[in-house]
Amino acid sequence: MIRRISTKLVLAVLGAVVVPYLGFALFVEQQVGGRLSQSVLSSLKGLAADLAAQIDRDVDEFRRDMRFLAADPRCSWAIGEYNEARSGRGQSTSMRENLSRTFDTSVAVKRHFELLMLIDATGHLVASNQRDQEGNPLNPKTLLSLERHDFQSLEWFTAGLAGRALQLDQHQSTLLTADGNPRWFIGFSAPVPSESQPEQIDGVLFGLVDWRHVQDEVRTPVLSEYFRGLVDEDTYPSAYAWVWKSDANTILAHPDTKLYGVRVTEDLGLAPMTQAALRADWGLFPSYEFGGRQKSAAFKHTKRPEDGGFDWVVGVGIDDDDIFRGVNALRNNLNRATALVLLIATLWTLVIARRITQPILSLREHTRRVAAGDLDARVEVRGNDELGELGLALNEMTREVKEKRADLVKAEKDAAWREMARQVAHDIKNPLTPIQLSVDLLRRAKKEQSPQYDSIFERTTDTIARQVEHLREIANDFHALTGSLKQRNPRDFDAGVLVDDLLTLNAAWAREASIHIVRKGGRGLVYVDEPLLRRVIQNLISNAIQAMPEGGELEVEVAERGARVHIDILDTGVGLSDEVRARLFEPYFTTRSTGTGLGLAIALRAVEEMGGKIKLEPRSQGLGTRASVELPGGRAGEPRPAAPAEARSPKIS
Repeated sequence: MIRRISTKLVLAVLGAVVVPYLGFALFVEQQVGGRLSQSVLSSLKGLAADLAAQIDRDVDEFRRDMRFLAADPRCSWAIGEYNEARSGRGQSTSMRENLSRTFDTSVAVKRHFELLMLIDATGHLVASNQRDQEGNPLNPKTLLSLERHDFQSLEWFTAGLAGRALQLDQHQSTLLTADGNPRWFIGFSAPVPSESQPEQIDGVLFGLVDWRHVQDEVRTPVLSEYFRGLVDEDTYPSAYAWVWKSDANTILAHPDTKLYGVRVTEDLGLAPMTQAALRADWGLFPSYEFGGRQKSAAFKHTKRPEDGGFDWVVGVGIDDDDIFRGVNALRNNLNRATALVLLIATLWTLVIARRITQPILSLREHTRRVAAGDLDARVEVRGNDELGELGLALNEMTREVKEKRADLVKAEKDAAWREMARQVAHDIKNPLTPIQLSVDLLRRAKKEQSPQYDSIFERTTDTIARQVEHLREIANDFHALTGSLKQRNPRDFDAGVLVDDLLTLNAAWAREASIHIVRKGGRGLVYVDEPLLRRVIQNLISNAIQAMPEGGELEVEVAERGARVHIDILDTGVGLSDEVRARLFEPYFTTRSTGTGLGLAIALRAVEEMGGKIKLEPRSQGLGTRASVELPGGRAGEPRPAAPAEARSPKIS
């Protein structure tokens, strides 16, 4: 009760103080976290759109530069000069050299193109840049490879001759690598119109842009700086960007370049992201997990090919931990404040509870002493409040209980003796009646000098002897019930031999009752008083035989199970109802018309004195009753003589 009162006080304080505080903290966290999350997601969409627009501007610039260079008349003049040299009509290379220097300048100044090539209508290289963006000469092997390269079968070449500009998506090219190792590029081509006849195409201008220009846009520090407010001053946020192909399933650019070409759905298992990017031009990805971290991200498509773009999917994402880092810090502060409030409130409540419950503890101790029988116990009353009045009432009640108990004990003793006298008188009265009738019959026969006196004498004396034996049995049962059943001479012996002896003694009785005896098991060495156990087993066997007036089967089994010996006696009688089983071991209770009803009560006391257990229960299969006696086994270290086979298995039928 004390614990419950303290708990109620603590819960009351928590309900009045801490619970509203926790509710307020949760409300603040949800409001701040929800608004912050919406703000970050909106920012991600804006950053994705900005990055996509920047990439579109870069692509537009690359395309414009190609158109501007292709429209330069020097390209048409250089092609004419090259054709004249091939036909043998001229040897001048000034125009081509001038155009190559122009290409070198464009590569160095614009720093977009890695390679600019002018190809004539026959697929031969007319001119190209001779230096890289740093002004270093290109590898002679690379230049020689370009001169020998046949461009006629390439898609951008045939499109250029048809008057169409073409742009190539991310691809690997060996044009600038003398050793054959591929590099990543995007390509742009533009038709070169004839100076004299603009409707005629003299050749194609082609340029390669190193993919690092797009990769650099993905790695822009603007993304990290934008979200610096979400994390600590000395920490950079996890925001990063990537570019997917127009199929929204192939990675083209990523901070980790090892992911180039990785399939989003098949390799990374992020099919919902691909589906979201295919459904809309701009929006938010579903929340996803990558690299062991939960993330949020937005996407935006670049321009479509018909609008001069590649229809790439530009994504911008950030770890959810960074989004909610501020919220988590706020939560931690609120949790610490809540824990402090909870601690203070709990300690204060416990102090109050102790002052309230200390008198109750004294009352509880008093009731325990009284329950243990100490009726001289008294409560020390220190106050004049309700608990003090309760203490005075308990003291008065204890005094009255002590007085009433003395009266009750005396009354119970008187009632017990009266009941015992009544039961003894009742049990003795039954055999006295036939004794009295037999004596009267014998006197009348002698007085009348009956010729049948001898036979009457035999019958009456036999009746008197049987009733005297019955009186002796009643006396022994009462003595056993009220006296001591302690073992007088416990020793080691084989319970199986004792059972076999008793079954042999009862074999004739069983045959007369048409009962078949089945002996199972073998030996069972016990350490108990043999006469006491004999009386118990005889009582159980007698009960089993009497329970089968129409005949049946009596099964007796002796078995050692661990350190205990079990004796089971099973009959096929009518069995026991639940009501009868509940009262079997009560004194004077019997289901038969004969007997004192003390047999099972005496058996229970005897088995318990021997350190064992006894129980009667219905058989697990069929009708009948199982009587089970469990006894302690023989003493450890004592020799256990083996019982002879013929003693363990008597021939009983």
